[in-house]
Amino acid sequence: MATSKILVVDDDADSRNLLEMLLKQYGAELATAESVPAALSMIEKFGPDVLVSDIGMPEEDGYSLIKKVRASNSRGRRLPAIALTAYARAEDRVQALSAGFNMHVPKPVELAELVTVIASVLDRN
Repeated sequence: MATSKILVVDDDADSRNLLEMLLKQYGAELATAESVPAALSMIEKFGPDVLVSDIGMPEEDGYSLIKKVRASNSRGRRLPAIALTAYARAEDRVQALSAGFNMHVPKPVELAELVTVIASVLDRN
């Protein structure tokens, strides 16, 4: 995961900051966004290797984000994406994967698990 560029999208500033701090310890380069429009802009500017997004956000949710990412340029169609969400039921997982996320990880998550999932989706590309 070292030197990987990760975009974390979450409307909660504390969650964004915590993930940024923790993932940087693994050598990742981080950018964060608090909304779907900000995330779409950061994808263009930052060019992440992986997207980690919350689902439950006001106005536009993570499902809207991933649909827009997948409908965008060729880079967005291939961008590995992880739903990191409190929506943890089996049907939530199915919905996230059906919407276009590669993985669904329920909150709260252990850092080691998240790092393993990120490494896994990066290895697949």
